[in-house]
Amino acid sequence: MPIPEITESFAGKVNRLTLGATIEQGGTRTSTVTVGGAENVVYGGSTEDSGHKPVIAMDVLDSRPDDWPDVLAENYKDVMESPADWGKKCVDEFGAELICVKFDGIHPDKGNKDAEHAVKVTQDVLQAVGVPLILWGCDDDEKDNEVMPKVSEAAKGENVLLGTVTEDNYKSLTAIALADKHNLITEAPVDINISKQVNILVSDMGFPLERVISFQATGALGYGMEYSYSIQERQRLAALSGDKMMAMPVICDVGYETWRVKEARQQDAAGWGSAEKRGPIWEAVGAICLLQSGADIIRMRHPKAVEIVKNFIDNVWQ
Repeated sequence: MPIPEITESFAGKVNRLTLGATIEQGGTRTSTVTVGGAENVVYGGSTEDSGHKPVIAMDVLDSRPDDWPDVLAENYKDVMESPADWGKKCVDEFGAELICVKFDGIHPDKGNKDAEHAVKVTQDVLQAVGVPLILWGCDDDEKDNEVMPKVSEAAKGENVLLGTVTEDNYKSLTAIALADKHNLITEAPVDINISKQVNILVSDMGFPLERVISFQATGALGYGMEYSYSIQERQRLAALSGDKMMAMPVICDVGYETWRVKEARQQDAAGWGSAEKRGPIWEAVGAICLLQSGADIIRMRHPKAVEIVKNFIDNVWQ
């Protein structure tokens, strides 16, 4: 006798959010990306309940990184001096659906580049690719408040995803994202209560929650994965239970976290296998874990890892 299929229904659902604006919508993008819409947990319910397919955003740094291991940097050695060429390679060769421009170079400890630099990078990448953009600050509050409003203005009309805002530093970027009609990333340090509080704060400023993506600080595969997964799972269950302040799609930063742990980057590690295989697999498995907790956008770096995760997404979200 066949085992009956058991599904669970929920009262709430995840918000749908579209990134990018085509010419008809006032922008210059040749494609847009819509995320969210889930009405059940991953593997739960019908295909219709699963919402939109998760998507991969590939990282492009505004200046050449000096801390990337060779196994990762080798894929971009011909474009690292040009964010525009870097973004184009990610789209044309690696199939990126989104480009995340990470402004590491404006950080006071990583070059301290100015707003003029950041604006030029933004404009160059917008001209080089047709996919929607994520524009991500350097995580230094003072410098982000100085530079990111100029970046936002440079991308006005493109309906980008702008971030990040935190509990202690949300007013400036929230105001500029509201004025320029962009979408916003709210950040929390792996804490569901702080995540909800940041969403409340930006909502109190009049920012529409339907234009918010939630970001919990992501852990790499290993020690940090259990924390990241459980928080993402709790956040998704809260959304599905009808909590409007937690109903946002979720973004995870798997690429950055993966490529700073020794298990992915260490070249000479007896018994661990080759770094050329180990690193991309480490990133891919971390991404796949978090996709199953309910992540909607995954930031990634290695093209082989992207290929593996794309295949997983296509097989699960049909």
